[in-house]
Amino acid sequence: MQLQDWTNLFLQTISETKPLEWIAVLTAVAEVLLAKKNNVLLYPAGIISTGIYIYILAGSGLYAESVLSAYYLIMSLYGWWHWVRKKKELSLNITKTKKDEWLITLGIVMGAMALLFGILQFGLHRYPSNYLAIWDAFVSATGWAGMWLLARRKLENWLVLNLSNIFAMPLLVYKKLPMTACLTLFLFIVAIFGFIEWRKIYRSEQGNIA
Repeated sequence: MQLQDWTNLFLQTISETKPLEWIAVLTAVAEVLLAKKNNVLLYPAGIISTGIYIYILAGSGLYAESVLSAYYLIMSLYGWWHWVRKKKELSLNITKTKKDEWLITLGIVMGAMALLFGILQFGLHRYPSNYLAIWDAFVSATGWAGMWLLARRKLENWLVLNLSNIFAMPLLVYKKLPMTACLTLFLFIVAIFGFIEWRKIYRSEQGNIA
């Protein structure tokens, strides 16, 4: 496929995007930008986006992705509650992920991969090969883990989320979703700056503690 073909496909995708999907995309962009700024409004933005995506994906027959969006919705609600609770405790600091938290993160990835692989490959017969089912499960599982770290306000959440983004982009192109792939690229770039900004905040907070 030549560049002109990709351009035409991208423009066609934009023209065919429904208003509800635009709202989901824009609130998803708002969520990551607010997360980069360490702003609590990232959670209501995420709740709106994921709530819409549950409906859109289920309506398209993409039930596994709809379940993933439901998980994102739950983690957004949990993150919002955790933020408010910690605010009352006067402790909103960004922290680094500890060894036991990394083990939990690994457990989330492995558990989610096993669950999603079973759903995609054996339950929904989503892909013709185990390779693609494992790939899709890995993208989703690392997304689950990254959201858990974000909810806990861990600095490394950006790294885990971008691991998911790196593997998601070629998969989305393969699934003929170029606009979503471009959105993922945008989120990948923003996450890089988010990590840099959170690291500055973390070092500043550590200096104030010292």
